[in-house]
Amino acid sequence: MKRDGFFDASMLPRRHGGADDGPEPRYDFSTNANALGPNPAVLEAIRNTDLSRYPEPTYRELRVWLADDLGVSPEAVVVGAGVSELIFRLVGLLGGPVLTQPPTFGEYALAAGAMGQEVQKARDPAAFLRLLPGAALAFLCVPNNPTGEVLDDTFLQRAASVAARSGTVLALDLAYLPLSEVTVVLPDSALLLFSPNKAHGLTGIRAGYARVPDPDLAGALRNRAPSWVLGALGAAFLGASLSPEARRWLSRTVPRLHAWRRSLARGLADLGYPVIEGKANFLMARLGRAAAERLRRQGIRVRPLGDKGLPAWARLAALGPVAQAALFDVLRGEG
Repeated sequence: MKRDGFFDASMLPRRHGGADDGPEPRYDFSTNANALGPNPAVLEAIRNTDLSRYPEPTYRELRVWLADDLGVSPEAVVVGAGVSELIFRLVGLLGGPVLTQPPTFGEYALAAGAMGQEVQKARDPAAFLRLLPGAALAFLCVPNNPTGEVLDDTFLQRAASVAARSGTVLALDLAYLPLSEVTVVLPDSALLLFSPNKAHGLTGIRAGYARVPDPDLAGALRNRAPSWVLGALGAAFLGASLSPEARRWLSRTVPRLHAWRRSLARGLADLGYPVIEGKANFLMARLGRAAAERLRRQGIRVRPLGDKGLPAWARLAALGPVAQAALFDVLRGEG
């Protein structure tokens, strides 16, 4: 994976939901964005954004709004061009081994590989706790992507305690927490990563932020960013996502997404496909490669999980009844 003395990140697998080099699908189950989006309240704010000017370079006002929402100081808030960008910034800043618990979001390992850092993989929560003191940075996705599993509060608090004693930075990726069926008590000492574009159905806008309890780490993380790391659209999006109107819309959509996920799970199980159904707006199904390719040929995209060591499995988002009917038709051989 090295070329001319440099790590060649292009050799690492990059596979996500959403757009790829194939034709535009009829129904895209591969992306985990809120299928009822985009949020009209947020979209209106974005459309009214002045794109002729740079945003304020320190994002002070935006950080005050985000900090007020989190109940922390503005100095504890770091904004970025999406959580993936913040992950790369974190890994590059901290150095040292990066701990993950696969299968999970691939950017953690990708960032570690791109920065030449070791990736440690825990096979289960007990192993995660055991390996935690040896890592510089540890990631947990809550709910996890792609399984939808939500680790319980007791485990999260214990992990935070172990990390604090060992000097490890524990980062909790909360991309899907607004779309989860369960609430979570988050440890005060953990670094929290927020990417609300999933919940509001606007993944085309790359904007995220972090709550960083350590003031020295927060300052160093801000200083490591390029100038205007977040554009005017991203700043407007993050601010608008906090509005009461945006949150009312989100709260109305989440129960319907969960109902769609349960319907999707039942339909797949009725067709004989094993399903792992967590607490988020997506699930995993053992479709097999042939079925996934057949769906793709019929304009229905799912997210294969071969890059996560699960070649027979795919992740599917909770889409509505029309999309599900088309999916089931193809799987029955009727599409």
